Amino acid sequence: MYNIVVVDRPKDWPPNQRVELVAARSYLREPRFAHSDEDFKVINLCGKHTYQGIGYYVSLLANARGHRVTPPVGAPQDVKSRGFLESVDDELGSLKRRAFAEVKEERATALAFFGESEDPAHGRLVKKLFRLLDLPVFRAHFARDEEENDWVLRRIEILGAKNLTDEQKAQVLEYAARHFERRSRARALKSYRYDLAILHDPDARDAPSNDRALTRFERAAEKRGLYTERIVKADYGRIAEFDALFIRETTSVNHHTYRFARKAEAEGLVVIDDPESILRCSNKIYLAELLEKNDVPRLATEIISKDEVDHVSQDLEFPQVLKKPDGSFSVGSVKVKNREEFFAAAEQLLEDSELIIAQPFRPTDYDWRIGVLDNEPLFACRYFMAKNHWQIIKRDSAGREFEGDHETVPIERAPAAVVHAAVAATRLIGDGLYGVDVKEIDGTPYVIEVNDNPNLDAGVEDQILEDALYERLVDVFLARITKKKGPAAETP
Repeated sequence: MYNIVVVDRPKDWPPNQRVELVAARSYLREPRFAHSDEDFKVINLCGKHTYQGIGYYVSLLANARGHRVTPPVGAPQDVKSRGFLESVDDELGSLKRRAFAEVKEERATALAFFGESEDPAHGRLVKKLFRLLDLPVFRAHFARDEEENDWVLRRIEILGAKNLTDEQKAQVLEYAARHFERRSRARALKSYRYDLAILHDPDARDAPSNDRALTRFERAAEKRGLYTERIVKADYGRIAEFDALFIRETTSVNHHTYRFARKAEAEGLVVIDDPESILRCSNKIYLAELLEKNDVPRLATEIISKDEVDHVSQDLEFPQVLKKPDGSFSVGSVKVKNREEFFAAAEQLLEDSELIIAQPFRPTDYDWRIGVLDNEPLFACRYFMAKNHWQIIKRDSAGREFEGDHETVPIERAPAAVVHAAVAATRLIGDGLYGVDVKEIDGTPYVIEVNDNPNLDAGVEDQILEDALYERLVDVFLARITKKKGPAAETP
């Protein structure tokens, strides 16, 4: 990998033996950069990142060439959005109060060089901002909000050579060199082909993969020349550093996982699962319509709005299961035995959603979970209902959870009709990684739902395939990255 720092004019910067300075116009025009098959890591320190400015084109063409670039092409435009700044501000929390605890004025700024600050009091704040924004050199402007008794992020100013003193320019280049070296040290033991980020939440209670599963995936990736790094919500700004993103958090459209997926896709990364899959799988009403239209076997489903509760209830045979469109992990589902319970549950669920669904309750000892990857079955597992309960997960009044047992079986031992129905359902969604819940009643499969980021826990879903499960997943990532990058990038 070649590391370069692109600037407007190299003569405006002090010499530094540890970094190669390249003029922006040279980067845009010279064959060494435009037509080379070499892998470049680019830091873009141009001063003008406005739309169609020179800095904009450096990041844009770096993206088109498959070069890893900081900042990514969309980042300078993102920080102009009030909504984006508000979302970043929400992530800073108490770091603002700590950084400006001694400030008496109504306004304050924090200067950041690659997540480092000249002011020790700002250290943790700018480090967090750098991870969120992925802007190498910037000044964050804050204003005091008396009503909230807090500081509010008002503006991000991207800095170039003309905004810095000679001493600061020298510091910036030193930090740039360190930035290159951090990744180089992490990759030093092996020549990796590509970089893959694993988005996870180490504190999540219902994470879709346990730590042992992530470790197994990382080992499989390393064997095939993939560098992996676990990232968290605060690393949103770093997405462009990678070639692929594997989301291992519970996803939702109104959630940072969806923003990560969209940003990664926009930056040209391979994403599992992609934003379209998250959008389609996270709403049971969408799935119900999709399955019905395409004749995939499923339970009869009634879509209910607030003004239809009375009418619909007259046609239902009880018991029924009422569900919120975006519920997961058995949350947002209520079993009702009669019309009275139906009205009470519907009223509560309709407080949060304009529409809910009702499906007939069909008791079974277990549900099938069929894992599907790239439109091929991956694993088959029976999830048994929790003891003395109608769902897989039972929650008591104290919030404690009790799960039913599980049994993973070879795909060829799962009922062929169940597997066929699961694959048919996922083909309507996309070609990512899915977990399809299927009830088998009197030999007939009924698709209950399609999950876009199914559980892959060591000791459960990988019980039959073991390491081969993770190797298949890595192979799909590699094939898709290679297709995007081209065959020349395949050789370490």
